[in-house]
This record gives sequence, structure tokens and C-alpha cells, in this order.
Amino acid sequence: MVLTKGFEIEIYTGTSEGDIVGLSDRIVSELQGFMREPDSRNVEYITPPSTSYEYQLCNLLLPRQRLRNYLDNLSNLDKLNNKYTLIPGSTLSLGGGDRFYRSDLTNPYHDYIEQTYGTKVVTASVHINVGIPDPEVLMRACRVIRLEAPLFLALSASSPFLNGQATGYHSTRWGLFPQTPNYVPLFTSHTHHVKWVESQLEAGTMRNVRHLWTSVRPNGDRRPYNLNRLELRICDLVTDPISLLAITSLLEARLLQIIENDNIDPLKQSNFSLDDLINLTNKNEMSAAKFSLDAKLQHWQDGSVIIAREWISQVYEQVWKIAKQEGFSCFLSPLKKILREGNEAQQWLQLHKVGIDIHQVIKQAVVSTHEREKELESKLLCSSAIA
Repeated sequence: MVLTKGFEIEIYTGTSEGDIVGLSDRIVSELQGFMREPDSRNVEYITPPSTSYEYQLCNLLLPRQRLRNYLDNLSNLDKLNNKYTLIPGSTLSLGGGDRFYRSDLTNPYHDYIEQTYGTKVVTASVHINVGIPDPEVLMRACRVIRLEAPLFLALSASSPFLNGQATGYHSTRWGLFPQTPNYVPLFTSHTHHVKWVESQLEAGTMRNVRHLWTSVRPNGDRRPYNLNRLELRICDLVTDPISLLAITSLLEARLLQIIENDNIDPLKQSNFSLDDLINLTNKNEMSAAKFSLDAKLQHWQDGSVIIAREWISQVYEQVWKIAKQEGFSCFLSPLKKILREGNEAQQWLQLHKVGIDIHQVIKQAVVSTHEREKELESKLLCSSAIA
């Protein structure tokens, strides 16, 4: 059994100097397949669900190349010396965090977001959706992955800078992001989830069914009633598609393991109460936001302290056979490189530590991101479609 996967990609636009510039109003009106966020400095595209990693690799690259071509044309129209491009990272690395740039002044929900959260939500990220059609299996999967979400944050961290400063976080995005509502329980059943969401909507702590901002949530076409996928929301933007697919394959293999063994469940395997588990995972998320792969975490089963990198390696070894059996172990294996060389935030901080200023770090990342895309496009069958 292989599960469907799909991605929601949020990415900043800006100049080749690394400065982020709001262009989403122009992009959305003139380029099909892109959606606006409340702030105009990033745009979103969604890949259709598919069981194929090869297909998803093309789906990640094609829209980005179309967007780059559009930005090149826009640069010529605006007569720019520093061309418009895509900016890696998940926060406003070089500046601009002092104000909100609205993408749609007529949207009342955007009014609410700007007034309530300000620029804390002006971030870029990737949401990974994995199909699980049985709602009770989905709830169990959400319980486990909610407690293991810090591992995926540790792998994906890419926001060590904000407004031209190193913040002390590897994922400043998740360190500052307003998780909403303030307390989200581990859902013991689909019925529990439905009743809880209905009560939040009635109380106004959620403005709509989308206003559930936590590390992982059940998703579907008619939330909270018709649910068919797990949405992992904690990850920073991973610009390298191969790294993103490696993280996704770890998630899928772990989910397959959970689906096959209904004893993998904090309701059965943990020494903690449900409330204590929420406190534990909240602390783990903040530790992963600060130190990513080097974070000291508490295991949800027995409370033992374990380094994030070691925990990830343990899960990797457990699920490798599943990935191999299902034919996607080649997409899982690049995870070892992330564990060995560090995530994007750690690589950027290492450059900064040896004296490279933040502006130059981001400027280099802009170039290397584009070069990596061109390298992958040249190797793929979808490169003809991109051209």
C-alpha cells in the first residue's frame, strides 16, 4: 500500500539581492495556479495528490519554473537591474517585519489576521498532506504524528534570521508562529474532533474550520465531518525538492507503520496523560525550533531524553524496510545527508559563524536554490514540459 501525497508550498518573492518584495497581487491575477496569502510578499501553489514521488518531483518544479519565467518577464517590464526571483527561507530574513503588506484589502478574514497576529504570520512553509481515508485511523495517525512533529521541524528548519539578525532559533517561524487555538487536545476519536471544532467555532476561538493552526491536523473536503488526509503543518520551507521528498517519505513510511500496527498509539503506549503529552510535545516543538537536529527532546512513550537527530535515525531504521517494500526507499535515503550535513538553517548559521554577513548568506542561497532547480530539471523527463 502506498499513500497519496500532496504539498502546499508557500514561498517569498523578491530580488536577486535577497530582498523580499510583495508581488502576489500581480502574480495571482496574471498567472494561473497560484494563490495569495494575506501578506503580498509570498504566494502559494498546491500540487495535486499522487502516490508517485517522481510525479510529485515534477509537480514541485513545474509551477516554480513557470513562476520564475513570469518574474523574469516582470523584471524586464519594471526595468530592474536586480531581477525578481524566489527567496528561500521561512521568515523575513533581511527586513520588513515592521509592517504588513496586504494582498487583498477587501478580505475581512485578512483584516482579522493582520489585526490579531501582525507579521508573525508572514512566513513561508510547506504543508505535507498524506491521504488516510478511514477517519478513526486518521485520528490515531494524527495523535502519533502530533507527538513526533518536532522531528520533522528539526529536519526542515530554514529560518534562523529575522530582520537582518540571527534570532537564536533555527526555526524562527515556528518559534514565533501563533498556534491557534491556544490549547488543542489529542483527539481520541473522530467524534471528539467534530465536537471540539464545533465548540471552538461557537466560542469564536476559531473563526472558520481553517483557523486551526497546529503542527498537524486532520484535513478533508468538508472539515471536520468528511476527512481523508493528515496535514503536517510544522515544516519550514524546504527549497530542495529532493530533501522535501526525503522528509515526506519518512512521514509516509511512519504512517504506513502506524496503519499496519494499531498498537502504535499514545492512548495505548504512553506513560503520560493526554494533557501531559500536550505539554511534552509543546516543549519539544520549542526545543526543535531553537536547536533543530541538535535539540534535546523527551520521547512521548516513556519521557526519556533523546537528541532529535538520534530519534530521527531510530525511526529511519524502523521504517526503511517498509519504504523498500513499497518501492520508495530511494527517496528516503537522502535523509541521511540532512542528518549528516545539517538542515538549511544550520548550514546558513555555519556560514554566518565564519564571518559571512546575513545579507550575503541569503543572496548566496537565492543563487544556489535556482541552480539546484535547474540541475534537477535537466535530469528529469518533466524538463521538456518545463521548457
